[in-house]
Formats: sequence, structure tokens, C-alpha cells
Amino acid sequence: MPATGARVRGELLDVADPEAAAQLAGLLSQRHGGVDVVIGNAVMRVGPDDDMRRLIDAYTEVNNFGTTRLLRALAPLLRDGGRLLVVVSSLGTLNHLAPVLHDRFDGLESLEEVDAQVAAWRDAVKDGSARAQAWPGFVNIPSKIAQVAAVRALAGQRRDEDASRGILLAAVCPGMINTPTSGLWWDVSGAPSPERAAVPLLDLALGPVDPGHYGELVRFGQVLPWRPGRRAAS
Repeated sequence: MPATGARVRGELLDVADPEAAAQLAGLLSQRHGGVDVVIGNAVMRVGPDDDMRRLIDAYTEVNNFGTTRLLRALAPLLRDGGRLLVVVSSLGTLNHLAPVLHDRFDGLESLEEVDAQVAAWRDAVKDGSARAQAWPGFVNIPSKIAQVAAVRALAGQRRDEDASRGILLAAVCPGMINTPTSGLWWDVSGAPSPERAAVPLLDLALGPVDPGHYGELVRFGQVLPWRPGRRAAS
């Protein structure tokens, strides 16, 4: 009998390349006619001793503009029942940002608005004015918040259509993981391995859809509230 099963084909995607996500989308559309599961997990590794004024351009190109490019390119290809997940962290809520900055990311209605706010924050880091504007010194916080804001903005545009088609669009936090990147900042010796940490993420990607997860930040199956002192949207 002939062998059966899935065929794995790798494709190189540089999320920092402004054209790469659209090119991949064209390839997937031509080859498969659509996509079923997308998990965006690109991150640029930085450490406590890095000069972020020098690295912030590359950092935002990967983490943030790379995320919005992926959302723009691949969300339209989702088939019925598809999943599009962006891996972030529990730092991606407004609770970790100074209240004076909440309006920068709350209530944004488009990916273009998210990109504009990321660019403004990036420029403040570059010119040294970020601290005076109350931005946190740990660049991972605004970056993760902006990623969640991007998911929320796109979800606001697609909610009705995606609900009718059984599509899940969400941000997901896998919790602390024992990786070299996390190890630059914290003691991760007792944290789960990437293999263990992937289990709840794959449950979200492959299990039944919970409508309450749509457009939200989900950690271990639970929604993390976007705004301080408020319950998550249902």
C-alpha cells in the first residue's frame, strides 16, 4: 500500500522584510488555496546590557511590524474553522503601562493605527525621550502590548465574519519558558521546556473554539483582562 500522511515543506520567512509576508501569502494561496492554522512567534533576542536606542529599529521590525505584516497577509487566507494566534506574554496588557499611555493602544481600530503608535514609541526610544514620556525601560512591555493591540484591532474588523465561519483570532501567552532568550532576564531553571509549554498553545490552535477567546489574550485557557480593574470581554 502507498504511504499516507502529511508532507512537511519548509519555507524561509524573514518577518523583518516588508515584502516577505505578502510573498508567502501568495505562495500559500497558489499552492493550497488558503491556510488552517497560523502561529506568529517571531521575536528578536535582546538582553539587559543591550543598547536599545541602537537596536530598537530592528527590534520593532521583527516583533511589531513583523506581526502586523503577518496579520495583514495571512488573515484573509484563513479557511472556515481556521486559527490565527500571536504568541505574546502576560506583559501584553495595559496593566503594565503607565495610565497616561493607555490611550496610545486602547481602542485602536486598524493595524495602521497600531503601527503608527509603535513608530512613535520607537522614535522616543531612539531620541532618548521615552522615559520622560513615562514609557517603561523594559522594551518588551510596550512591544507585547502593541502586539495584543494589533490582534484586538484586527479582531474588531473581522469579528462578525469570523464568528459565522468558526475562526479564532487571538493572542496567546504560553507562560514562562526555559529558553535562552528568557534566561537573559530571569532564572528560568524551573520553568517548563518549550515542548511542555507548547501544549496549551496547541490546545488553543487545534481544540474546540471558545467564542470568549476571540480577540483576547489567553493564558492556559483563561482570558487576561486588557484593561486594569475590568473583566475581560465575553
